[in-house]
Amino acid sequence: MKNLKNLKEKLKFYYIMSVFSVLFALLGFSYNAWRMEVSEENNNVRTAAFAVLSHLGELEHIILSAHYDNDIIQGNPRKGWVKVGLVVDLSALIAPNVGGKAEMIKAVWAESWHLIHTEEAVVTKLMGEIDDTRMAIKMVLKEMS
Repeated sequence: MKNLKNLKEKLKFYYIMSVFSVLFALLGFSYNAWRMEVSEENNNVRTAAFAVLSHLGELEHIILSAHYDNDIIQGNPRKGWVKVGLVVDLSALIAPNVGGKAEMIKAVWAESWHLIHTEEAVVTKLMGEIDDTRMAIKMVLKEMS
């Protein structure tokens, strides 16, 4: 009798430990999968953010070359359209507010690209939109976990 009772207690302990082990393993696996997903998302956002910052710098160079240097090669508006398109497309991968800022660059560019050679106000407005977008990107990067 005593052996049977002792065996039942050992089995009960064994079953409880088995259940806790499975639950602990599932919890650990779930956390690991979640953490890997967050890390991958952060990596994608960082990659897109650095690409957008690079294209913003190139767009700024195009605008300044067109306005101050009157360089029709480096300041070619077609190059500007390509950069604006890339900025808008990649910004959507970063955050909604950054995508909105990029859309503002596109709107300002669309209405005034033909004036960048002659109008200082257009250049100033475009540079302001570029700076706003940069600041939004930097805020997203700072807030990432």
